[in-house]
Amino acid sequence: MLHIPGLYIAHTDKRGRGVFTAEIIEAKDIIEVCPLIMIPKDQLATIHQTVLHDYYFLWPTDEGKACMALGYGSIYNHDFEPNAEVIFDLNTTEIVIQSLKTIDVGDEITIDYTGGVRESTRLWFEVK
Repeated sequence: MLHIPGLYIAHTDKRGRGVFTAEIIEAKDIIEVCPLIMIPKDQLATIHQTVLHDYYFLWPTDEGKACMALGYGSIYNHDFEPNAEVIFDLNTTEIVIQSLKTIDVGDEITIDYTGGVRESTRLWFEVK
């Protein structure tokens, strides 16, 4: 796992744990490169019966395949107006978290779980 110095996990009032920064992050900075544990298609149904359901990513090139991001990768919280994005590196089988804009010291780093298609995507939790 590669990440910028200063990332830390802290409690949020509305979303449980989240990933925060102790340093300013500039727009387009790579925040983290997360190694993955791939979840085969035939095992994905099982994850819905576990607490891991809230922490996995669907893999974009293989229908039904998914992954768990290591490092801080599966702890970033959702926001429809995120300050970071998820980039799937299909060649290295990693997830890259990249800033969309400047993120100030003490700010939570958030991603959009819907991939920008929020109108057609229903989330499994109430968005606050």
